[in-house]
Amino acid sequence: MHNYSEKFEKMKIAGNLAARTLDMLTDYIKPGITTDYIDKLGYEFIKDNGGHSAPLFYRGFKKSLCTSLNHVVCHGIPSDRILEEGESLNVDVTAIVNEHYGDTSRMFCVGKASIKANNLINATYDSMMKAIKILRPGLKLGDIGHEIQAYVEEKGFSVVKDFCGHGIGTIFHEEPNILHYGKKNTGIELVPGMTFTIEPMINAGKYETKVLQDGWTAVTKDKSLSAQFEHTVGITENSYEIFTESAKGYTKPPFNN
Repeated sequence: MHNYSEKFEKMKIAGNLAARTLDMLTDYIKPGITTDYIDKLGYEFIKDNGGHSAPLFYRGFKKSLCTSLNHVVCHGIPSDRILEEGESLNVDVTAIVNEHYGDTSRMFCVGKASIKANNLINATYDSMMKAIKILRPGLKLGDIGHEIQAYVEEKGFSVVKDFCGHGIGTIFHEEPNILHYGKKNTGIELVPGMTFTIEPMINAGKYETKVLQDGWTAVTKDKSLSAQFEHTVGITENSYEIFTESAKGYTKPPFNN
């Protein structure tokens, strides 16, 4: 037993609850419902399954999930806004179980998304998975960012630089910051036992963002579409483990319901 295996087991439990919350929400996300309804469903599911929602009351945030629609990059606040056919939505869930955090997000298509939105969503998911698949002790943080940046820029998309992944464990956000852009062989070296999120935010247009007056909602400055996926991962002796995989095998839309 490695000295981090107990931590990994606990993070897997929290990560599993966060992923199951997204699995549960999948059937509900369709035209005509509000993001507040999604928030309520998520809050109740996490509570009923022995967890707490990390965003609720975090630095004054008043909702349990983040719902980021269309050109919202991240930290969208659930509201009475009704989802419409063809929109794209990111739902970000962080569950706390036994003081350990599991943080994950997925994109959803409301009805049928445009080809442009689908292309962006696919590139974002694939960039995250490409970065995860190279993880191992000895790798540098810059390699993670480089993998994502090189992949999406080749497709004509841009990487958001104002927000990044983060260390996570018994604290929601801690060192190190995981940038989604960078140069190979730069930054700190990964070691066994490290736990952090990889959560690329990718824009169809330029990478610049701005935060709205509510102090939370980040949007693309040029109003272009944005997409994001997120997993919480841990570094093992010679590889990695994903703590937030879907129990139903859901990865990116369209989900095979």
